[in-house]
Amino acid sequence: MQIREAQPEDNATLAKLISESNKDVVTRFGLNADNCPKHPSFCTAAWVSADFARGERYFVADVEGEPVGCVAYEVPNPSVAYLNRLSVLPGHRRQGLGERLVQHVLALARADGIATVSIGVIGEHAELQRWYAKQGFVAGEQKHFAHLPFSVRYMSFATAA
Repeated sequence: MQIREAQPEDNATLAKLISESNKDVVTRFGLNADNCPKHPSFCTAAWVSADFARGERYFVADVEGEPVGCVAYEVPNPSVAYLNRLSVLPGHRRQGLGERLVQHVLALARADGIATVSIGVIGEHAELQRWYAKQGFVAGEQKHFAHLPFSVRYMSFATAA
């Protein structure tokens, strides 16, 4: 597996990776375009383009030359970074690709002098929270938003730890 930085011309590929990688979450939690239109399973190339325009960086995991996963890295201020849109196609899961993508972002954060990397996950998705905990993330606040059919659990990773 090779991790490469994506470019704006990769928008369609990134949107497809993100969308296809999140379809099982839609089914599991009963999400649709009406009750959760901003869920990653509905990701479009325009969303990714807006991310790039905002300064977000994307990284793609290629296996034998084929893109099978991705992650986004955003630095909204000098001390915090966001790990966004971690996505691995279902046929390539449980092979360490997600972990390698997370480690890539954590290494970037350390190199950038970022103190904390933050992520938000579905609060009711206990399995995903356990997975992030194994990567070193610590569960924080859980919030309910009126516009979402689930709660959001915030998790963070202290890069100096």
